[in-house]
Amino acid sequence: MKGKKTIWIEQVALNLLRIVSGFLIWQHGAQKLFGFPGGEPVGDLFGLTGLAGMLEIVGGTLLVLGLFSRPVAFILSGELAWAYFSVHAPNGFWPILNGGELPAFYSFLFLYVAARGGGVFGLDGVRQLRRENRSKEVAAAAGGAAAIPDAAVPDDDFPELTEEDLAEDPEIAELLGDNP
Repeated sequence: MKGKKTIWIEQVALNLLRIVSGFLIWQHGAQKLFGFPGGEPVGDLFGLTGLAGMLEIVGGTLLVLGLFSRPVAFILSGELAWAYFSVHAPNGFWPILNGGELPAFYSFLFLYVAARGGGVFGLDGVRQLRRENRSKEVAAAAGGAAAIPDAAVPDDDFPELTEEDLAEDPEIAELLGDNP
C-alpha cells in the first residue's frame, strides 16, 4: 500500500512532466508559426507544417493548463509519430542519425500522458474534484449509501439474493413454482 507521501510525490512529478513537456512543445509550435524564439516562420500556415505548429501551440497551452490532458496528449502523440515517420524515418533507420530523436521521444512521452492522465494539479483535476463534490452532495441529499464519506460501492458488485428475498417477490415465487 502506498503512503500519502509517495502518492503526493508521484502527483507532483506527473504534473511537472505534463507542464514542462507542454511548454517545450509549445515552443516548437511558436517557432514554426511565428519564428519565436528564433528561426523563420513557416510560409504556408495551411500546409502540414502550419497545421503541426497550430497543434503544438494549442496542445502545449492546454497541457500546461492541464485541460483535456488525455485527448490532447493523444493527438500530440499521433502528430509527432506522423512527423517522425514522414519527415525523419525516410532519411535513415536510426533516430540519432536521421534527426528524429525528439519527435520519437515526444511521441512516447505524450502517449504516456494520454494513458496516465495529466495529474490532479491542473484544470482537469479541478473539474474532477467539483464533479466528485457534486455527486457527494446529491448522494447526501438523497440519503443513499454514498452519503457516507469514502464509501466505495463498486458498480459490478451486486448483493446475493437469499431465499427470503425470493419468497417476498410473488412473481419470482410463481416462476419457481412455490405459489399455487
